[in-house]
Amino acid sequence: MVESLMVNLGERSYPIHFGADLSGRIVGDRQTVLAAGRKFAVVTDRHLLERQGPVMASLGGGCPQLALAPGEETKSLGALGRALDFLAEQRLDRTSVLLAVGGGVIGDLAGFAAASYLRGIDFWQVPTTLLAMVDSSVGGKTGVNLQAGKNLVGAFHQPRAVYVSTGLLATLPAREFAAGMAEVVKYGLLGDAALLARLETSPLTAACPDLAAVVRRCCALKARIVEADERETAAEGGRALLNLGHTFGHAIEQVTGYGAYLHGEAVAIGLAAAARLSLKLGLIDSAAVARTDRVLAAHGLPVRLRAPLPLAGLMAATARDKKVRAGALRFVVLRGLGDAATQGGIDPALAEACFREVGAE
Repeated sequence: MVESLMVNLGERSYPIHFGADLSGRIVGDRQTVLAAGRKFAVVTDRHLLERQGPVMASLGGGCPQLALAPGEETKSLGALGRALDFLAEQRLDRTSVLLAVGGGVIGDLAGFAAASYLRGIDFWQVPTTLLAMVDSSVGGKTGVNLQAGKNLVGAFHQPRAVYVSTGLLATLPAREFAAGMAEVVKYGLLGDAALLARLETSPLTAACPDLAAVVRRCCALKARIVEADERETAAEGGRALLNLGHTFGHAIEQVTGYGAYLHGEAVAIGLAAAARLSLKLGLIDSAAVARTDRVLAAHGLPVRLRAPLPLAGLMAATARDKKVRAGALRFVVLRGLGDAATQGGIDPALAEACFREVGAE
């Protein structure tokens, strides 16, 4: 059975469809596009093409397909150029649809290509990792990384539909599933204390009967935040809350060259650092920090760096974060477990201390 959740953004509204296997729904929607005389193309990654060949053949239906290398390194200007050249070579026009099938890297890059090509064409998201299902496929943030920092180039470009096939998670490698759990824990920490309590009761796994319900719960929470602050312009709170742990995490990714840590692993360490910052600001107590560490560790996630990283490099990356305003550091902090807020004017010394506590030197 297919369930749907609407992201209500006026003329940019779209459904998120949920089901164990939505390939039939996607094929049917693709056929509707083709029957209307519109072109259709697919961007995915090579590992997915190798591991899910029959599924990809079904979704693509013989339409043009571009398979990029997996990994965060692909989220680059070079790969974006390849994607744009592919769309031009296939002579897609403004009525065409681009299907992004993959994890967060593919979704972000293909979405940015769709936003840029001919100044914007329609695209659909088919997230294939837990992280992409609960977070990156929803909300219309697209983009690529620069050497200077994470997600510094991009566009807000909402998909026309998102298809969440939770059955795909059964074959997701354990490390990738754990990386996705960082974003699930984030949602509990920032705005859903009951979800956090569920995660503390027992680790969520791909075999858990409530996995699909948890995925839908995360998507619903993000949809409501996006509806209220689509372009992250709220003076306080708003969509920026979704970046809990990400200022620290993005710095870790940038300093390590986007290869040593999966995005979710860096975010997990960032959540541990954000909890420590919240403690130093007097917003939560040490018991809340310990609870944050425990729930992350229970899901196979790191709360400290595997090897020391230079503090100067981490702080330089933090200073380039998108949330910096008027040169002042701005972080998402916890006022309690299940209650987050943005806070500006953070003393750099506090951020440095938090980085040290998770292993920087």
